[in-house]
Amino acid sequence: MSTQVQPDNKTRRYDRQLRLWAASGQSALENARLLVISASATSSSILKNLVLPGVGHFTILDPAKVTPRDAGNNFFLEGASSIGKSRAEEAVRLLLELNDGVEGKADTSSLENILDTNPGYFSAFTLVIAHNLEPKLLGRLSALLWADDTLPILVAVNSAGFLGEFYIQFHEHPIIDSHSENTPSLRIDKAFPALQEYAMSLDFANMDPTEHGHIPYVVILVRALADWKAAHDGKPPQTSDEKKQFKEGLQSMKVKFDEENFDEAEAQAYRCWTETRVPSDIQALFQDPQLGTLSPQSPPFFHLLDALRKFSLEPPHTLPLTSSLPDMKANTANYIELQKLYKTRAEEEKAHFKSLLAVPLDDALIDSFVKNAHGLKVLRGKRYGAVDADAVALASAISNNPKAGATHLALSALARVSSSSPTVEEITAAAQALLPPGTELPEEFENAVGELARSPTADLPNTAAFLGGLVAQEVIKMITKQYVPIDSYCVVDLIETWTGIV
Repeated sequence: MSTQVQPDNKTRRYDRQLRLWAASGQSALENARLLVISASATSSSILKNLVLPGVGHFTILDPAKVTPRDAGNNFFLEGASSIGKSRAEEAVRLLLELNDGVEGKADTSSLENILDTNPGYFSAFTLVIAHNLEPKLLGRLSALLWADDTLPILVAVNSAGFLGEFYIQFHEHPIIDSHSENTPSLRIDKAFPALQEYAMSLDFANMDPTEHGHIPYVVILVRALADWKAAHDGKPPQTSDEKKQFKEGLQSMKVKFDEENFDEAEAQAYRCWTETRVPSDIQALFQDPQLGTLSPQSPPFFHLLDALRKFSLEPPHTLPLTSSLPDMKANTANYIELQKLYKTRAEEEKAHFKSLLAVPLDDALIDSFVKNAHGLKVLRGKRYGAVDADAVALASAISNNPKAGATHLALSALARVSSSSPTVEEITAAAQALLPPGTELPEEFENAVGELARSPTADLPNTAAFLGGLVAQEVIKMITKQYVPIDSYCVVDLIETWTGIV
């Protein structure tokens, strides 16, 4: 009598997110250490969305005391009873109530003092999040973190009223599991020997009709393509007439009119004449400069990428086969048999891939890399503020996306106005100073500048909640190195309810 193993408490608690980023992603999240600068409503909302899924540790750096204004807009303070207490300590205490598996700490030191006397402070963290930081301090912080690529990623968040934006500063971000929508190749046009032998061994003509209606379309196509090549000098269908003739041949193989597996084969027939090769975006990665300077100290990703390059240079000049199969019309026995063939071949190719590695690496990492080789990404970022420092680049970005560009320009201009109650004229003048002389401001700028002049320091609960979800989502992508994060300014307008990228 078999016994069913019940999932443990951790698996039950995190079940939904484990489906999104698996155990490897959860482990990365639990090992992360975050530094959050300021216990504002927005910062607290970001943290809420990171504490709930189980980030390992967070520290809130904030020397301020809770004001009546804070108590009125931050749900992670206890109203009037929090007023006068440490803002960091109150936020940490209440955020920790959300998840007893997370560690949190309050630090009431001054960021400016840390930058002056203890710049090594930041090396203990995986990622730093700063909300509405005073521009000069933000500039110093971003410069410090950018100067050494071993220091943490910076997420700079700015908001005012119903407008906001965030930017992720990172040097290099390789992604193995991008959750690409592209599916791995079934390699029908370059069938491996065991699959070819299996397809050719079946006696289609004398098969039981029920069995015939459950042959997987992969097997049908491999067999049909082999028969076609035998009659056409070893070449697949090439012209439109030949492709039409090939599809008609698939339909003629039916023994009953309603055999869905043959309809599937016809729909997938393009795989027979579309050559399986390394996708162009993966080919481009083989030119990455990191591969030219590979050493034992290089990041594991680039050792894996180098092995993939070597693998692709050998016949059949493809990516390693993966054992995952799509759903298809087939009975259980036929589907399992096909799956066994793919799994055996995938294991053989993975073993060969491992032999091409110049350094030993963890088997789980190799498995993940091979499985997701069709969706690899390498992102390279820019220092925070680099676009604003280049007037021509900024003007071009605004021209390409006037709506989001105008809001970003207004927020950047607001940061350069020293007045605590800036006027429309002051923000407009600061915006024009960021652009090449004579550049006309986009029409959309008027709406953005009006909102910023009305509420230049307002940290509204609804804006905080929306930004909290967006920023936390991107932070999780960076920590887990899964999915593709936004590598530019993400702008939010909750007046007209839209988001955009600059």
